[in-house]
Amino acid sequence: MRLPSSIFVSVSLFTAETTAALYLSSTYRSAGDQIWQGLTLLFTLVPSVLVQLTLTFIHRDLSRDRPLVLLLHILQLGPIVRCLEAFWIYGSVGRIEEPYVSITRKKQMPKDGLSEEVEKQVGQAEGKLFTHRAAFARTSVIQAFLGSAPQLTLQLYICVLQQAVTVGRGTLMVISLLSIVYGALRCNILAIKIKYDDYEVDVKPAAYLCIFLWRSFEIATRVVVLVLFSSVLQIWILPVVLANFLVFFSYPWLLFWQSGSPFPENIEKTLTRVGTTIVLCLLTFLYAGVNMFCWSAVQLKLNDPDLINKSQNWYRMAVYYMLRFVENATLILLWYVFQTEFYRFVCAPLLVLQLLIGYAIGIFFMLVFYQFCHPCKKLFSSSISQGMWECSSFLCLLCRPRGGGRGVAVDGAAPADKEALEPPASEKDIANDTAEINGNLSHSLSSNP
Repeated sequence: MRLPSSIFVSVSLFTAETTAALYLSSTYRSAGDQIWQGLTLLFTLVPSVLVQLTLTFIHRDLSRDRPLVLLLHILQLGPIVRCLEAFWIYGSVGRIEEPYVSITRKKQMPKDGLSEEVEKQVGQAEGKLFTHRAAFARTSVIQAFLGSAPQLTLQLYICVLQQAVTVGRGTLMVISLLSIVYGALRCNILAIKIKYDDYEVDVKPAAYLCIFLWRSFEIATRVVVLVLFSSVLQIWILPVVLANFLVFFSYPWLLFWQSGSPFPENIEKTLTRVGTTIVLCLLTFLYAGVNMFCWSAVQLKLNDPDLINKSQNWYRMAVYYMLRFVENATLILLWYVFQTEFYRFVCAPLLVLQLLIGYAIGIFFMLVFYQFCHPCKKLFSSSISQGMWECSSFLCLLCRPRGGGRGVAVDGAAPADKEALEPPASEKDIANDTAEINGNLSHSLSSNP
């Protein structure tokens, strides 16, 4: 049984970020910056409440008699209690006899085209640890993109306005960036385990390293671009953010309504139709928050029983990264055009180039991960390089001008122009025409006396 290290990392980041944010808000209060204090507390308490609700929902504490645990969740101490409980379960393995075990069957990765199915006994303690890991994987994503991402953007914006980085603000920004990258990493691993649930997945250290570098460059450049753009065009940053959010929030619902499927009722038996709608809206809200800063590895599909799209769609990923690269380039070029004397000490062309190259490096590590380090790459029907090549070929085909076919008249063109527009005849056509002319000529000569 593996050590629940992922739970420890999640709780450590949650605790460190909350502590740093509370300390920084106290410094803002001492300096009289009530707006910055309020926003810092907002981006700390809202995700914390959502994390508590998520843990309570997954562990079904409302239907169990555990008043002390509920009280600790109300006091925002739920993750710490859950972490201690997970380590206590891990430490009790082998000392307490399991009353019963369950049998699970997992397929191994194909070797020489063959895949073996392996049976494994799962005890009650291991099942509880699995539930804890799944719960903290989801709370890490919530904490990252509904708390850490807006927190990092806010603190970096304050640094740009004040042209100073204090120790408290710098510490909070570093922890927030680590929290976002870790949340994106957990999102990738969660997507892999959901899509390939029938297989025994083993993620190598090289895969973790590629995901970490991919997400670090992608998220860091995205946050810097948004902050720089908002510093010179404050009015226009709100439409940009709202447009991004509304597109990604409505996209899963549009696909659901287009499919004509019935309303999903199998999320939770105890939930009413209104409760199910609220849960789905919160899920799509989180999905939009993730895609605001980076590509969401978990793609929603509301008409699926698991609510997850398990197919590997390279085209959707290629379109996302091409459009996001164009958007980032547009925003940073607008900052370059409208920058003020405030940035006179910054080499603007070099900064623009660094941001574009940084985003391209993130895409490069993403390609390396899917091409070489993905734990289930043997199950892909096509590689990502092939998918990207087909997508680029399709886009080139759309951009290619369409010429008129042979023998098609062009309205408004003179006869000479129509002849010029027709394609040249092939050698076979010329030979047939020559033979026809020679036959007519010989026939006319033989008919003359």
